Amino acid sequence: MNTIFRKSVLGVAGLAFAGGVFAGPIAAHADAPAVAGKPVAAVQADKPGVDKAKLIPHGVQGAQSRIDLNDEQVANAKAIIAATKKAGLPERAAVISIATSLQESKLENLGHLGDKNDHDSLGLFQQRPSSGWGTPEQITDPEYSTLAFEKGLKQVDGWQDMPLTEAAQTVQVSAYPDAYAQWEQQAADIVAQHWNS
Repeated sequence: MNTIFRKSVLGVAGLAFAGGVFAGPIAAHADAPAVAGKPVAAVQADKPGVDKAKLIPHGVQGAQSRIDLNDEQVANAKAIIAATKKAGLPERAAVISIATSLQESKLENLGHLGDKNDHDSLGLFQQRPSSGWGTPEQITDPEYSTLAFEKGLKQVDGWQDMPLTEAAQTVQVSAYPDAYAQWEQQAADIVAQHWNS
């Protein structure tokens, strides 16, 4: 990726786009451990029509976390997949988006959490109205928030070839940049299961 572009993005904590400037939230989940390590082998769920090599092209980075999903979380993951398809992006974008949402909100569409809120962060991606991501109503719409995240992702040179955590961090500008990596396997499994359903 262009070094000047990345430094600019990180320096101003956001990406410019038509309609305003939006910046990523600081991660609300400080209890999530930072993950570092070497790639490990990945095994995705078998689903016809999904190119497994495109889901995790470089193998997962570090130890992986996994949570059991309730019906609402599965519906939110499916909404992210639907928005990714609407944006004309490939499965890898859905994996990055779902892993980011798993880290930021555990795939829960968060409203205002009072003292637990990270500033004014809302929705699946903990996006902030004060940083230009949109109105609270927009940010808590799964399609809108996914398209906003992916609009930022598309502006990152070479995002398709980056490790997941680097691509997510460039958009989100989190205080815990390595934390996204731990969700890559579960995100890939979700995409493999639901992309063609």
